[in-house]
Parts: sequence; C-alpha cells; structure tokens
Amino acid sequence: MAKAANLSKSDLDSSSGSDLSVSSRTSNRSLRVVEKERRKNEAGDPFLLALKYFSEVEAGTPCIGNDVLERNLVQVERVGLSRGLPPEAISVMLDYAMSLRMGGMMCVRVLKFLIPATMVPQEAVVRAVAWLCVSKIAISTQVLFLRWVLTVFDMIDSKDNLRAIYGFIFHFVTEENLSPYICHLLYLLTRRESVRPFRVRKLLDLQTKMGRQPFLLLLLSLYKVFCPELVALALPSRMRSGFKNHNSTWKAALSAVQKRNNSQVSSDISLTLGVKHKTNSRKRKYHHLEVPSLSSSVQRNSPFSSSRKVFPLEQLHTFPQLLDNLHRIELPSQMGSLLGSSLALCYLDYVQDDSAFLRLNFWLGHALHEEFLFCSGDGSSGSSSGALHLLNRLLSTQHFLQEGFSSTEGFLYKFLNVWDGSLLRPQILGLLSGIPVVPSSCINQLLFEPLVQLFFTSTLFFKCSVIDCLNNMLLKWLTWHSVYALEDGLDISFHSHTPMNMTLSGFMDSVVELVRFVGRLSAVGLQLEGCHSLLLSFILDFYETVCDMFLKYGLPLVVMPPVGVFYPALFATDPVSLDRLGYIMYRYKKNLTSAKCQQQETKQAFHISRQTYREFNHYLSFMVSCLWNSKMFLPGMAIEVDQELLSLSKVAEPWTSFDLIHHPAFLGYALDFHHKCWPERKEMDLNSIKAGKQWDWYLEFLFSQGFQGLQQFVQSSITRRSAAGTNDQGQGDRQPTNS
Repeated sequence: MAKAANLSKSDLDSSSGSDLSVSSRTSNRSLRVVEKERRKNEAGDPFLLALKYFSEVEAGTPCIGNDVLERNLVQVERVGLSRGLPPEAISVMLDYAMSLRMGGMMCVRVLKFLIPATMVPQEAVVRAVAWLCVSKIAISTQVLFLRWVLTVFDMIDSKDNLRAIYGFIFHFVTEENLSPYICHLLYLLTRRESVRPFRVRKLLDLQTKMGRQPFLLLLLSLYKVFCPELVALALPSRMRSGFKNHNSTWKAALSAVQKRNNSQVSSDISLTLGVKHKTNSRKRKYHHLEVPSLSSSVQRNSPFSSSRKVFPLEQLHTFPQLLDNLHRIELPSQMGSLLGSSLALCYLDYVQDDSAFLRLNFWLGHALHEEFLFCSGDGSSGSSSGALHLLNRLLSTQHFLQEGFSSTEGFLYKFLNVWDGSLLRPQILGLLSGIPVVPSSCINQLLFEPLVQLFFTSTLFFKCSVIDCLNNMLLKWLTWHSVYALEDGLDISFHSHTPMNMTLSGFMDSVVELVRFVGRLSAVGLQLEGCHSLLLSFILDFYETVCDMFLKYGLPLVVMPPVGVFYPALFATDPVSLDRLGYIMYRYKKNLTSAKCQQQETKQAFHISRQTYREFNHYLSFMVSCLWNSKMFLPGMAIEVDQELLSLSKVAEPWTSFDLIHHPAFLGYALDFHHKCWPERKEMDLNSIKAGKQWDWYLEFLFSQGFQGLQQFVQSSITRRSAAGTNDQGQGDRQPTNS
C-alpha cells in the first residue's frame, strides 16, 4: 500500500515537472516570437531606420547630393509634422542637429520640424545646451534653438538638471543677440538659490550698456522678489510685457499635432510666451484660452521625485491630504493650472510665495494679451466659450484669494479702449471691480476716459452694470483700507502681490476722484434715461456706500452727491427711492456729526471741509422744507418758479405738491389712509390728514409700510413739538453746522 502511494507521488511529481517544462518552453517560444516580430518591424519601419541612421551617422558626412540623408530626413520630417516625435526621437534628432555633424543648414531644418508628440527629455535639452558652449554654432541658429526651448518649455519632463546648469545658461546673457531669449529662459528657471550678487551686478552692467530693456527689467524684478536686499534699483510698478512671442515657427504645427493625437500633455504655448508681432496676432481667434490640466513639474517616478519625496499636485484630492503634505508639494510647471483647483489655491494662499504669484501673473498676462486682447472679435462659439470659461475661472480665483492680479489689471486697461461693451460683459465688469487702488494722477486716463465713451453710448442696462461695477470697486477699496490701515499712523500700504504703497492722502485722492466720477456719470445718465427708476436704484446703492465711509470703513472723508442725483431722487415717483434717499441723508448726518466730534476731541490732522457741511445743510433744509413744511417753489428756496408760471399750471397750493401727503411717491398711501380714516366721506380732502392726531397716525401708517429710511430721517432731522394733543410741523435740525 505504501509502495503504491510512493509510486503515485512519484508519478505526480514527474507529471508536474513535465507540465512546468512544457509551460517554460511555450513561454520562451512566445518571447522569441515577439522579439522576432519586433526586429522584423524595426527592419521594415522606415521611421525607425531613419532614426538609426541619424544616431550612427558620422561627422563630416557630405549632405549635398546625399540621397540617403534626404530620404531619411524627409521620413522623420513627415512624422514630426503629422504625429509629432516621441521622446527618443527628440533626443536623437536634437543631438544630431546641435552637434553639426552635417553643417548648420541641417541643424536649422531639423529644429523647424522638431515637434514633440508628448514630452521632451530633459537630458536632450541639457546636451544641446552643452553644444552651445562649443561656439561653433552660428548666432542665428543659437537663437532658433533658444526659441524652440522656450516653445516646448512646459513639455520638458523635468527642469532640475536645467536649473543645475543655470550658471552656464547665464553666461550667454552678455551676448547681445541672445540676451532677450536667455533672460526669458532664466526667468522661467530662476529660484531663490539662483539669485547671486555677481549676477545682479552683471545685469545692472548690461542695463547700463544696453539701456532699460524690458527683458532685463523683468529678470531684475524677479531677482528683487527673491532677494530685495540685492536689487536696489527702483523698478516701475507697471511694466509692459518684455518677452515677445518666439513660438510662431512651431505653434501651428504643435497645436495640430496635439489636436490630432488628443495628447494628455497640455502644452499651452501661450502660457510661457509673450506678445506676438502684430502682423499675425490680429488674425487669431481664441486658440489657447483653456485652463491647463493640473500636473506637477516633477515626474512621479523620477529619481528626483523619490529622493525628495515630492507629492504631485494632481494627486491632491482632499483637504487632509493638503495638510499632511504642505512641505512636500511641488508647484506645477504651468501655473495656470492652479486656477482649476481650489486645493491648489489654498496651498498657494498658504505658502505666500512671491515667485509663485509672479509666475501666475506671468501666465495670466500672456494668456490674456496674446490670445484674448489681440484676437479678432468674430471667434467661433467654441472659442468664445473658452474665453468665458477662462474669465469665470479667473473671477472665482480672485474672489477666493480676495485680491486681483497685476496682469489682469494691465489687460483691462488696454481692453477697455477696444471693448464694445457687450462682449463677455459680466466677466469684464467683474474683473474691473476687483482692480486695486489706482493713483489719482492716472485714474482718469486708464479708467475714466474709456468708461465715459461706453457709458454715454450704451443701453440702460449697461449703465446700471457700470454703476454697480464701480460700487463694488469702491467697496473693495474701502475694505482694503479698513483692513490694512495702520493703527498708529495715517500711512497705509496695500500688502498684495501687486506691490503698491500709497499714503492715506493719496488713497483719499483716488477715492474722491472715483466718487466724483460716478457722480458725473449718474447726473448725465439720469438725464439721458429720463430719471429711470432702475438706474436711480443702482446710483442710490453707490451713495449708500459713500455716505458711510467714515463710520463703517474708518476713512476720514465725506463726499456729498451732486444736485443731479439728489433732486431726481427727492422728486422720484416711486416711494422706495425717496425712502433710500432719507436713509442716505440720515447716514450722512451721523458720519458728519461723528467726524466733527472726533476732530474736536482728538485734534487729528484731518478735517471735513466747510463746503461739505454747507452742501449737507443745504440738502437737509430743502428736504425738510419740501417734505415736512410744505414750502416748495417759494422765494428764497433752492428751486424757484415764477409765480405767473405757477398760476398757469392751475394747481391749487403748488407749494404743498411735494410734502409727505401730496408727493407723487406717497399720494397712493395718503389716499389709502384717508379712505381708512373716513370711509363714509364722498369728498376727498387730503389736507384733513394734517389736523390733530391724524398726522401722527399717518406717519405711523407710512412707517409701518417698511419705509425705515424715511423714519430714521424724520426722527433724526425733524423737531416735532406736541402741545394739547396737536402736532406742529417743526423746523429742520440743521446741525451739524460749520460756518
């Protein structure tokens, strides 16, 4: 029995071994078949044969009359322009071109069809830069190579080795023809550790030699962000784009390749390059306005990533992940991708990295200028939807960060001069409302003049949108002031990533200019639109902000509305406008009284002008005389009408036409109240409301209808005397006075 068992076990082991042997032989045979098939394909694939040729061709091989060279070159060129070249092909062809094995003409031709399909190996670019140091390549060819690097910069798989040779690249900055492109490349590669005193001195020497070139100023501004103590040069707060668009040679081909391959690598060429020459820019439509996908600048499986334990941004999905990896996150190569991720924006707001904001401003500036400002306005529906998506993303980002971007500000100032007022109106006005404080010396040219032309030639709804935009702008300015104003002094600084230092007096000048500008717009707009109640509502919204600047926002400033706004609101036919005017006057009085008391107690270095007090007292006395004392159109009033003209109107007692009973805004309420008090009367006598307790009842009736602004105005500005159950109309309290 045991023997039988042993035999069975032996047979089983033998059978198992035989099966394994058969399986192993089958697997080996399959591998040989696959390898044989691969070699067969390689032997028959002309593209692979062409790459093999260029990797093995020796230096000095003649190119003129070389049919083999031409055949292989055409093969690679056809693939490059149709499908794009894989990373291995990029490495082979770039090394072949930059080594000048067959002369400079072949180098230029190869660079022009060097279109990557997915990504560009970093080592290939590093080797190509090394060939620049040989000094055998013509300057024009070196320029072409640098333009190619700038074009495909965002497709390079990693930038660490390029940053490691930062010094070699900086060496070429002294070459006059290469300097604009070298500065652009250095701008993209610069980190804090890249800034050295000798480099700052070199750039300053170049500026002395070449003048204040924009590309030098931009690189110096980046150096100043990292090390302000090294760059003592005063740089302009607003600089035009200094890096021109160098990608025209490859842009169309690269876009076509990516569209054809449906590539996952979002290489938005406009993300890193600047304004293209005007000869071609006007013909474009919105080609590259989409927000790029979020991807880390370091490849996930690269040795650098594993050594530093970098956490890729595309793997960030939850807030706890953000908290756990705050010090391991690597910013993306395309800063525009941050606009698509709220978690990435949280990280950006936390680290407060000036270089990150500078890079994001750089991306936004070129995306908006190159692909939006300079494009034609007759884009397709898909193009306009891309612009809409980008601007909505930008709006939500600025709302999230609670500050705007200097690049957006510069774009808006230029765009207002060519805007028709209808293209993407909500987005443009939303961005406009978020611009930081504009100095009073240039606010008229940058902001007011373009808006005036649009405002007076537009529809009612556009006028309302502009007033609402300027109201939101003022609200944000006042909020910034209340947050950043120093407690111990009057100087304030706006701590944003678009540096602007402004004294309190300078800030007040800008606010005064804005308020007066809106006053002029409002007065003329009401005339043009026949005092339309909708426009008047938006104007009163604005002055509800203005009247509370001192108490609510701590700004020692009071600006009264112009007569073109006050009187249309006082004579408005809708009760809501008159009620809101009452509230505005009530708040003006509270602010003026508080400012005067504080000025007398603390003796601070600010004061409200006497003219402001006189304007307020004039408005207040006229409003009380009109609504309460029934003294309209009488001699000595602000509005006088000839008595003969009044008699021709055949209106009985015209001086009572605008009191709280006969005012067109309240006439319906007076009729309703009269009917409730004397339901059996057949004759309507509204003057009977003023007699006895009916006047108090009428006021309570009005206040119960929700007219709280009117109630506050009456209680604060009108002295009511009661005696023996009767009420006499009192006089307006004209305080505060300062005459």
